[in-house]
Amino acid sequence: MYPSDRRFGQRPSGVPGLDSLLNGGFVDGRLYLVIGPPGSGKTLLGTQFLRAGLDADETVLFIHSEESAPDLRANAANLGIDIDDAEFLDVGPESDFFTESGSYDVVSPGDIEDGYLISDIRREIEAVDPDRILIDPITHFQYLEPTEYQFRKRLISFARFLKDRGTTVLATKTPSEDTDTQLKSLSDGVVVLSHDGEKAGRRIRVPKHRGVGQQDGSHGMEIREHGVEVYPTGVDDPSERQFEPTQFASGITELDALLGGGIERGTVTILSGPAGIGKSTTATQFLANAAANGQPGLACLFEESIETFVHRSETFGLPISRLREEGSLFIEEVGALSLSPEEFAHQVRAKVRDHGIELVVIDGISGYKSAIKGGENDVELRRRLRALIQRLVGANTSVVLIDQRREVTGFPQPTSESVSYLADNIVFENYIEVEGELQRVVGVLKKRVGGFETVPRRFRITADGLEVGDPVSGMHGVFKGIPDRSGAQ
Repeated sequence: MYPSDRRFGQRPSGVPGLDSLLNGGFVDGRLYLVIGPPGSGKTLLGTQFLRAGLDADETVLFIHSEESAPDLRANAANLGIDIDDAEFLDVGPESDFFTESGSYDVVSPGDIEDGYLISDIRREIEAVDPDRILIDPITHFQYLEPTEYQFRKRLISFARFLKDRGTTVLATKTPSEDTDTQLKSLSDGVVVLSHDGEKAGRRIRVPKHRGVGQQDGSHGMEIREHGVEVYPTGVDDPSERQFEPTQFASGITELDALLGGGIERGTVTILSGPAGIGKSTTATQFLANAAANGQPGLACLFEESIETFVHRSETFGLPISRLREEGSLFIEEVGALSLSPEEFAHQVRAKVRDHGIELVVIDGISGYKSAIKGGENDVELRRRLRALIQRLVGANTSVVLIDQRREVTGFPQPTSESVSYLADNIVFENYIEVEGELQRVVGVLKKRVGGFETVPRRFRITADGLEVGDPVSGMHGVFKGIPDRSGAQ
């Protein structure tokens, strides 16, 4: 949904990235429902909401029923979140709140029997006068009301009372079919958390934000060292892009000639070929040459460790260690199921922004699909990858995607991962059989900007790196992998 003109006062959520989904933050005097299964991060998100209030010199109240105040403080402190200055109201059935007076008492034991706890909490709110409230969970109050109708009536009254005071409330809840619908309808906003196992990872949605709107769809969410972090999905406006047709050369005369001088800035190149053909070595050649010429590069490794990458590259004469020390070449190794697609995109874009990266290599597409959480949905992952690429090229950063084909010879299709639509350029490397000997060839199938050679060239990988030779001539059927001289002219 599109953001409004911000007629409402809004409070920051305290969760990195969440305010973007909320089009600015939580609205003053509104009631929000945070719903998700156990372990999805509901309480932690609410705790960060309270901490943001304390940082703004606001008074905050934590109404809790399942954990004690000391435990909640300790849990938050373990993540570096200090909520010691918050007001706590323990309404748990086995807490001191029910049996003796104390700094958190709001009702006497006799009053509990009436089941009208919300009314008593209203009086406490008048005394504390909080700017923010976290109710964790709200279902505890529902159990104390005699009927669903009475609970709904109390909640509506409570929400109107808070709106008049300008108090913003987050209420957590575990999903249940019986009460979700009515609670969602009564809330001014709904935040839905999910945690569908290691493969799918954590996700967050904001299906409702009354009066302000929200970013629809599913977004990445992680619980990291300092709490919940949200990674919005989005695509920059491509109209902002200013294309600059300068080129990145490989530094190998014959390869650059094949590409009409090199690959252009702000374009996407797919480097396709079977395993072991030399795709990563070719991509690294472009990275190293760009870095040596003052154009910083970034390699994102999904299928190889940094140590192996550096060792292999330096074996071919590429000064990877020196370029890294000089700060012109960056290498990131992505562990299996360690990041959501949104967090990976966030990290890449941050690296590009902070270090002026001009060329990004993603090695490779199949590794990305296997390593990134959510990999069971190939279509969705391709959408996320496309969103990242659009943002990068929108900033005139060039992207090289390495795509591994299964076939050792032959050329039934240009790419193996149904991603050719992403490409401005398609470069293929392939084996051909010549008189019983396997040889390597490199060619260009597509180049959106500028010209290129239409005849592939042989190449070798030697101790000195890539050696690219003359165009393959005197034979036909090269693309099939078994060239034939008999019909050649």
